[in-house]
Amino acid sequence: MVITSRENELVKQYCKISSQKKYREHTGLFCLEGVRLVCDAIKSGVVPEKILITEKCLQKYHDELGNLLKTHDMIMISDAVAQKMASVEHTQGVFALVKMLDKTLDIDTIRKGGQFLCLCQLQDPGNLGTIIRTAEAFGINGMILHQTCDLYSPKVVRSTMGSLFRMPFMVCPDLISFTKELQQNRVKTFATVVNPKANSLVNCDFSGASVLYIGNEGNGLPEQIVDACDFPVTIRMKGNAESLNAAVAAQICMWEMTKEG
Repeated sequence: MVITSRENELVKQYCKISSQKKYREHTGLFCLEGVRLVCDAIKSGVVPEKILITEKCLQKYHDELGNLLKTHDMIMISDAVAQKMASVEHTQGVFALVKMLDKTLDIDTIRKGGQFLCLCQLQDPGNLGTIIRTAEAFGINGMILHQTCDLYSPKVVRSTMGSLFRMPFMVCPDLISFTKELQQNRVKTFATVVNPKANSLVNCDFSGASVLYIGNEGNGLPEQIVDACDFPVTIRMKGNAESLNAAVAAQICMWEMTKEG
């Protein structure tokens, strides 16, 4: 049986979950689109609730999808239905609904040691996804998210290129209290700032348990968050640029946090 109606209830539910944060939270589900994301999710241990796929996609990407999907039921859809569900212009024709991830990070894990990143009020989905992807590449041990854009929006999920399924994270509603709790557990906290008087990033000691805070794309970290952290740190720049893109700044910081020697 092939779903050919764009008004099919499952198709409408998928589209609603894809486009509405509140409905994602209500259902506890989010959307995946594309061969790589669906395959990465399954390889990472995520069990899809539903997989919808076109005949054309199944034939074209049989080698990539064949073995992974043998143990998962697939719902066939028409190309027209796939176009309605798509969040990208040229869809590959495979979609999945999956449960929100159980990758919870906590104080006990952080205080045992490692390098962690705290993202505060980031609003660009592309930046958030890129940072998560880079964090996994550099071996960051986990991420704390405070008032960021929705982790499960299609653009964030797509930008992570599968790293979302493997990166431990926690959502923190009260960052001031959380920062104090970190410090009580002897976790070092570093606030990134644009201030020539701050400590140079390259001179910071990130050994042991360390959390580095990255702020909003336009305004940086709120002053009260900076004041709450142990050390203000800055990226020394030789050119005339006043600041860096949040994702670029985060990448530089993660390199310094995790570099060997």
